[in-house]
Amino acid sequence: MFERIVVAVDESEVAERVVAAAQELATLSGAEVWVLNVAEREASKFAVPAPDMADAHALVDKAVQKLASAGIAVHGEVAHTVYGYAAAEIISLARQRDAGVIVMGSRGRSDLAGLLVGSTAHKVIHLSDRPVVVVR
Repeated sequence: MFERIVVAVDESEVAERVVAAAQELATLSGAEVWVLNVAEREASKFAVPAPDMADAHALVDKAVQKLASAGIAVHGEVAHTVYGYAAAEIISLARQRDAGVIVMGSRGRSDLAGLLVGSTAHKVIHLSDRPVVVVR
């Protein structure tokens, strides 16, 4: 089915279900998994310190441990980007790792709210050249 899977996690309530879905896919297909968290920061022409990545690393480490304890070959990655570019980071990692699928969550915004505020899941679905599994 899939040899490599990219799993995008965040601090939302659906994150645990995202990891569980990725675990099922990886177990069924014997896939290698990359868990990714993208921390976004505001763009500024002034020197802005890099965000504290401790929370992002803890989030990724938790998911990596869960998947590893299930016998899955798993790697964790943390990236940071300017606000609004998380989708591009997720897609970029999927291409770099030659992932067969991207697994990520949806925060449950309506289509209208997604259009107005912007939804990372919507952007990934529309810009990706590979399948995207969105968990609610």
